[in-house]
Amino acid sequence: MQITIKSARLLDGQVVDLVLENGVISNIGSDLKFGKIVDVGSNLLIPGLVDLHTHLREPGREDSETVATGSMAAAKGGYTAISAMANTSPVADTAGVVEQVYRLGQEAGFCDVFPIGAVTQGLNGKNLAELGAMANSSAKVRIFSDDGKCVSDALLMRRALEYVKTFNGIIAQHAQEPSLTVGSQMNEGIVSSKLGLTGWPAVAEEAIIARDILLAEHVGSRLHICHLTTAGGVELVRFAKSRGINVTAEVTPHHLLLTDESVANYDPIFKVNPPLRTKSDVAALRAGLADGTIDIVGTDHAPHPLEDKDCEWQSAAFGMVGLETALSVVAKSMIDTKLFGWKELVDRMSIAPARIAGYTNHGQEIKVGAVANLAIIDTDATWKVERHRLSSKSKNTPFENIELPSKVVHTFFNGRHILDGSEILNGAGN
Repeated sequence: MQITIKSARLLDGQVVDLVLENGVISNIGSDLKFGKIVDVGSNLLIPGLVDLHTHLREPGREDSETVATGSMAAAKGGYTAISAMANTSPVADTAGVVEQVYRLGQEAGFCDVFPIGAVTQGLNGKNLAELGAMANSSAKVRIFSDDGKCVSDALLMRRALEYVKTFNGIIAQHAQEPSLTVGSQMNEGIVSSKLGLTGWPAVAEEAIIARDILLAEHVGSRLHICHLTTAGGVELVRFAKSRGINVTAEVTPHHLLLTDESVANYDPIFKVNPPLRTKSDVAALRAGLADGTIDIVGTDHAPHPLEDKDCEWQSAAFGMVGLETALSVVAKSMIDTKLFGWKELVDRMSIAPARIAGYTNHGQEIKVGAVANLAIIDTDATWKVERHRLSSKSKNTPFENIELPSKVVHTFFNGRHILDGSEILNGAGN
C-alpha cells in the first residue's frame, strides 16, 4: 500500500511531500499524490521516538499493562520503538521469556518492542542471568538491566560488564545503594522532614554511579545510567565523559518538570522510584540534557492499576505512566524554556537512543530508502492531559488536567499509518 504524506515540515523548515511504499520512504518531493493521502498541514515531521526504558508488565501483571496496550500508548506518544524492562513475572532472565515479549510486540504491531534482559536471575542480585542465551535468542537482546533494583554487589556488576563486553552489550543500572534507602519514601531534604516521610538521599544514587563509572573504565565496557535525578549524578557523568569512559545516561520527563514539592499533599500519584528531587536538581538535569552530558530521555513508563496507587502514601506503588505525555513534557521543560530546540529534542528522544541501542531502523535521517518510522507533531497545539483518554491500561499519570504544549498527531510504523489525530488505526498486518 502506498501512502502520501502531504505538506510535512522538516526540521530545516522545508515543506515536502513523502511517499511511503513497502515500509520505506520511496519518494520525497512536491505535488506527490500516490495511494492514501494524509495531509498533515505543515506540521513537523520527525523520526519516530525511541524509548530505552519502558515497563510493559507482561507476562504476569497484565492487570497493569500488556505488550499490546503499552505499545498502543507508545504509538500514541509518537514512539516507533520501545524497550521492555525485565521486571515481569516471570522475570525476563531467560531466552524463553524475552522471545515471548518480542513475539507479543510483533503480534500487536503498533511499534517495535525490544526486550531488555535481566542482569541477575530473578532480579535477585546474586547470580548472573542467561545473558549469552538472551543475546543469541531471536530477540537479540543487547541491553540488560535489573531496573527496579540495583545490582549492588560490585563484583557481580564487574562480571556482568565483562560478560556483555564480548558482544558489545550494555548494562543499564538502576543506581540505588540499598543500604542507604531502607524504607525510603521520597527525596531526603526539607520537604521530607516537614512531611515526616523517610528520605532517600541523593548520595544513594551518586555512590552507585561513581562506583560503576570506575568499574566500566576498568573493564572497558558499556554502562548506561537509568533515570538520573541528581545534580551530583550529572557531574559524575560529565566527569566520566571527560575521561573517555563509555558511559551514557538518561533522564525521565517527570524528573525534568516535577519537584519533591509535589509530594506536599501526600498524593501517591507523585510517588516514583527514584524520587522527585529539588528545584536545583531539576535545573541541573535540564542543563545536562541541553549540553549533551545526559544523552537521552527515557520515559520509565511504569503502569499500576488503580488499587496500587489510590491508597495511603506508604502503601502505594512507585511509578508513573509516561509514554503518551513524554514529548510534550520535554517540550515544556526544554523548548518552551529555550534550553534547546526541536533538533535537540529529536536527537535526545530518537536519534541518540536508537544509536545507543543499535536499533538500525529507527532514529534515521528522513531520506529516500529510510524505513518509514515517523511521527508528525503539531508544535503549535496545546492539550490537557485527561486520564480516561490515555491508551495505557493504567492511568497513573502525574499530569492530569495539566495543559501541555505540542501534540503528536500522526505516527507511521514500518510505513503503516498507526495514529491519526487521537485515533489509533492499525495493529499488526493492517
